[in-house]
Amino acid sequence: MNKESMKALNADYWNNLYESGETGWDIGRVSPAIAEYIDQLESKDLRILIPGCGNSYEAEYIADKGFSDITLIDISDKLTDNLRKKFESKQFVNVIARDFFEHEGKYDVIIEQTFFCALHPAKRMEYAEKMRELLSEEGRLVGVLFDKEFEKEGPPFGGSAVEYRNIFESHFDLKVLERCYNSIPQRSGGEVFINLRKKKI
Repeated sequence: MNKESMKALNADYWNNLYESGETGWDIGRVSPAIAEYIDQLESKDLRILIPGCGNSYEAEYIADKGFSDITLIDISDKLTDNLRKKFESKQFVNVIARDFFEHEGKYDVIIEQTFFCALHPAKRMEYAEKMRELLSEEGRLVGVLFDKEFEKEGPPFGGSAVEYRNIFESHFDLKVLERCYNSIPQRSGGEVFINLRKKKI
């Protein structure tokens, strides 16, 4: 994909996909791996960010568990308009229509679910740098990445655990980066679970 193609992955691109219902990445519920991680968190005051949030089943799950500081970011304003209506009764869910790389803030947990694979691979180092910048001193980046390559040009864009290790190891302590054992059946064997702690540099 050339630079012009990369630029095409803008708000209009994603708005068109949501309007046409071409959301094949959407599994219709929270990822089991993410739900299991959330279930282990004790503090309900954690500042949680979900970038490239999509339909935000993760946010629904987190909110229902009693967490009180949730921020959702997506570049699609069509999507975020719908999310504001969806979460209008939950004032602690902040929905932002913005390019992730322009966002500022500090978070204790950042949830990764299909955002990384939506970005062109040329932006992956920038992704790692931005994630580290947004995390608090003890912050964690947690979620699932594809552990496979796709026949068609992305998005989604695939990759491997070896590649991801090379991207993340200079910015994070890799607490977990391994084959996901509790993926949904249709993705079994094709995902990596990550639990990365911000590295003190």
